[in-house]
Amino acid sequence: GINAEYGKQWYQRRVRDTNYFTKFNLSSPASHSTMTSLNPVQILRQGAEEEKAEHARMSSFIGAIAIGDLVKSTMGPKGMDKILVSMGNDGYPGEIQVTNDGATILRSIGVDNPAAKVLVNISKVQDDMVGDGTTSVTVLAAELLREAESLVHKKLHPQTIIAGYRAAAKVALQVLTDTAIDNGKDAEAFKKDLMNIARTTLSSKILNQHKEHFAELAVNAVLRLKGNNDLELIQILKKTGGSIEDSYLDEGFLMEKEIGHNQPKRIENARILVANTPMDTDKIKIFGSKVKVDSTAKIAEIELAEKNKMKSKVEKILNHDITCFINRQLIYDYPDQLFADAGVMAIEHADFDGIERLSKVLGAEIVSTFDQPEKVVLGSCKVIEEVIIGEDKLIKFSGVKKGEACTVVLRGATKMIVDESERSLHDALCVLTQTVKETRTVFGGGCSEMRMARHIDELAARTPGKEAMAIESFARALRQIPTIIADNGGYDSSQLVTELRAMHSEDQVYSGLNMFAGETGDMRELESQNLSPSSTPLLTAPPRPQK
Repeated sequence: GINAEYGKQWYQRRVRDTNYFTKFNLSSPASHSTMTSLNPVQILRQGAEEEKAEHARMSSFIGAIAIGDLVKSTMGPKGMDKILVSMGNDGYPGEIQVTNDGATILRSIGVDNPAAKVLVNISKVQDDMVGDGTTSVTVLAAELLREAESLVHKKLHPQTIIAGYRAAAKVALQVLTDTAIDNGKDAEAFKKDLMNIARTTLSSKILNQHKEHFAELAVNAVLRLKGNNDLELIQILKKTGGSIEDSYLDEGFLMEKEIGHNQPKRIENARILVANTPMDTDKIKIFGSKVKVDSTAKIAEIELAEKNKMKSKVEKILNHDITCFINRQLIYDYPDQLFADAGVMAIEHADFDGIERLSKVLGAEIVSTFDQPEKVVLGSCKVIEEVIIGEDKLIKFSGVKKGEACTVVLRGATKMIVDESERSLHDALCVLTQTVKETRTVFGGGCSEMRMARHIDELAARTPGKEAMAIESFARALRQIPTIIADNGGYDSSQLVTELRAMHSEDQVYSGLNMFAGETGDMRELESQNLSPSSTPLLTAPPRPQK
């Protein structure tokens, strides 16, 4: 019918075109099309590579599992540190870091594998949201992918594996929610929980040998916030020298600057103006222009005009009725002298991060113009004075408007020790502020993981079909957490984990690992606690809506 007629017309047209090109000795489109069809069609841009099917999956599995294997040796109270050496511009070793913080390690290494980058991003999100557990989420994700690799090898479809994992994650979250302990309404018990959480966080850090001291320091700093989760109110100041035990919590705010010459070194009931304005116009700066004068007196007139301009600016600042002036930028000699003559303390070149925090602590606004004093919000504090820590002079602001503000002064023998102490303490502070927001806690030491794994195994026994295999794999991945913790301590992980599994099957639900004795124990007696389930993004991601 129609197809036969169309084919006949197409054939006649092709013959006519071929005769025409042959008559005039031209190459026909047919030859071009034949040659074109033999050449590969370039769809991707030049140099792009494409991986499909099994190769793509294998590449993702290998990259993600390698990241998990990289950081799992740092997990737990017996985890080991890693030495990170950056390369300098000349090819020689550059800065050296000694750390066991998962986020710091993963942030410092270069990763090209896409799946590995996803795990690095998981660690960063955990660090931003909670502050600790960066190694745990990375290792757990890697173990889940390791189990998924074996399931794919057994010809399970990825969607089947995902469905099983989602069902298992839902049960795991429910178990954590049901077993969580909430002491938020009991101040004394809640402070005890905070101390336990701080000890648990610090037990895997460099501060492990001094965790009692730093746990109390971190808890006191967080409780001063009175429910405010703004960590900018807690300043961490690093000073080399002395021992780690010399670190202390100072009420108020410390700034690493010096007071100007011939200015008061102590002020009570201070009224403070915080500004970000240039104070160097006492020098001639006419860029892109030439000034011709016929005598040195003319130059003196220009300098005098500049001085008068600066004097007028200082007078506008002094009209705010202040006793202390803090500027983000430099304050040169002439305006510094004018402030000294007026009996006003002037502090110059306060770094931007510091001045932002200082303005918040003092209750002041950062200003750049001074024509309307009545609209400027000044800061206040009871005492400003110069103090000495180690060999350095600092300025201390006591009795600040934000009374919860404080400063933690960290001491240590070397810069590497102080830097790692800062990272460890920052993790503890982040975890504690999250606990103040979400007061539920669960037991650690592998207790919660084994409890979740038991209920997930029960779910697998009730689930028909291939999804049960994925659910069982999820439980095996959870049991890898206590296994790795025991391995890092040099203990027999097979013996300990099987003992834990038997205990939990007999409803000894508080059993966990005692890493100090290398045996199982009751976590209620060991007081090992971790964060609440709501702070674990891997288990609390909302399920996708059903279509």
